[in-house]
Amino acid sequence: MNLSPAPDSPPDPSAASPSPPFRLSPLAQAFVLHFGEMGSRWGINRTVGQIYAMLFLADAPRHAEEISEALSLSRGSVSMGLKELASWNLVQLRHAPGDRRDYYETPRDVWAIFRTLVEERKKREIDPTLTTLRTLLMEPATDASDRFAQERIGAMHEQIELLTDWYAEMRRLDNERLLQLLRLGERVVKALEFKDRMLGRGKGVSTASTGSGQASLDTNGALGLEADNGRS
Repeated sequence: MNLSPAPDSPPDPSAASPSPPFRLSPLAQAFVLHFGEMGSRWGINRTVGQIYAMLFLADAPRHAEEISEALSLSRGSVSMGLKELASWNLVQLRHAPGDRRDYYETPRDVWAIFRTLVEERKKREIDPTLTTLRTLLMEPATDASDRFAQERIGAMHEQIELLTDWYAEMRRLDNERLLQLLRLGERVVKALEFKDRMLGRGKGVSTASTGSGQASLDTNGALGLEADNGRS
């Protein structure tokens, strides 16, 4: 029986070689660094901002090791950053056949990213504020100071609700229609000013009632102008 060691087998040319370290171009680095700086001003961690910026520019889903190499971050920091982005619904998880690693990417549609950001900030910031304001308005006002405070709180509550109602209307629009609306820009203001001149209102369509401290706003908008033009 031949017990001599078997000769080493020749290397398999088809075997996958280790992938080279992932690197960012100078342009991408500048974008990532800026996003990290801005992230701290937007209330998110600098690392989270950099991870998101890198994934936003990536031409394919990236796994945690690539992110760690490209941004010179620890695996723990990358893992926490990805969890934070996932909680905001800003990254999507992907898998590759035969690969057990998790890959991440951002939505390709910039409008989808924008809508997600607005919706998440509304849920985290606006909705809790409205709930608190409603609770405070239901509290009994025991003196003049509390009554004045509730008038101010009521004015704030009404203004925020007006904006959230407007957001709910805009949210139902598809991207094309929303883009058309945004491109109207100054023409919307000129249309409202023309309507006011036709009705003899002059400038200033918003008024405030001194008794209740609540604000009211002319919401007829372009529809009102269209109706007036139709009657003329």
